[in-house]
Amino acid sequence: MQAFVSGKKRVVVSNGMCFSKDNLDLGSENYRDDPLIPGLSDDVAKMCLALVPRTSFPSMGRVCKKWRYVVKSKEFITVRRLAGMLEEWLYVLTTNAGGKESHWEVMDSQGRKLSSLPPMPGPAKTGFKVVVVDGKLLVVAGCALINGSLVASSDVYQFDTCLNSWSKLDDLKEARYEFACAEVNGLVYVVGGHGVDGESLSSAEVYDPETGVWTFIESLRRPRWGCFASGFNGKLYVMGGRSNFTIGNSKLVDVYNPQCGSWCGNKNGLTMVTAHVEVGKKLFCIDWKNQRKMSVFNAEDETWEVCDPPHAASFL
Repeated sequence: MQAFVSGKKRVVVSNGMCFSKDNLDLGSENYRDDPLIPGLSDDVAKMCLALVPRTSFPSMGRVCKKWRYVVKSKEFITVRRLAGMLEEWLYVLTTNAGGKESHWEVMDSQGRKLSSLPPMPGPAKTGFKVVVVDGKLLVVAGCALINGSLVASSDVYQFDTCLNSWSKLDDLKEARYEFACAEVNGLVYVVGGHGVDGESLSSAEVYDPETGVWTFIESLRRPRWGCFASGFNGKLYVMGGRSNFTIGNSKLVDVYNPQCGSWCGNKNGLTMVTAHVEVGKKLFCIDWKNQRKMSVFNAEDETWEVCDPPHAASFL
């Protein structure tokens, strides 16, 4: 099994550095009165730090509390963007043939392996989802093999791509696997899936990184599992998978509007998507029935078009 995560907020991680968030106590804010670099204003100092390659971020985070605070902040991502220093990386989750061992690898945009991540905490799982928020990698829930039995998990782990370390976040309100998950406006949504007893779920939750809390939102009108989600124009789109009210895979698209806190839907979706990726305001999907074609969803007018996928030779 492989999972891929890419985007402009990815960073290089250096080998051999795995620091717990508890190594430096950020509870006291006295350090914020100290200058980042003596003799320079903080604005100028941030621009200087923004020019440092991502490979050095874990070391920068060990210099002092204020440097660590800056490197972890949303503002630092913005400063690097303004400085033209954003670096694109690809995170790949690989497993062995038996599926019992897995590890994350980091590659550059040319496919060259850069490093491996520290081992992810917790038992090996399937049916989990991965989402990126503010340059951090979240691995959400799934199904774990514990004492010979498959158990739905509510665990959420976060990898800080700047400091090269894992930490555990608050659990989901409801354990689940084979669900939909996506980021919308800086919040993380999980929808549907299977529960502790294997039952299909219609419940949905949202996670706010600022508060670190999961909260239930309005449930789907029907249970749904094996689906996927994407965020466009401030809304959450849930597609594919199966439902208790359909024969075979569902073409229904469930759309959640956070502003009014409610769901609506249409029957304009694909049924069996084997891979998908968001680029700008479009969703590119490979359909199981015809893997030689690519279906493209345009979020502006909610229409689909079919095109030929790029060939390997086109990347040379």
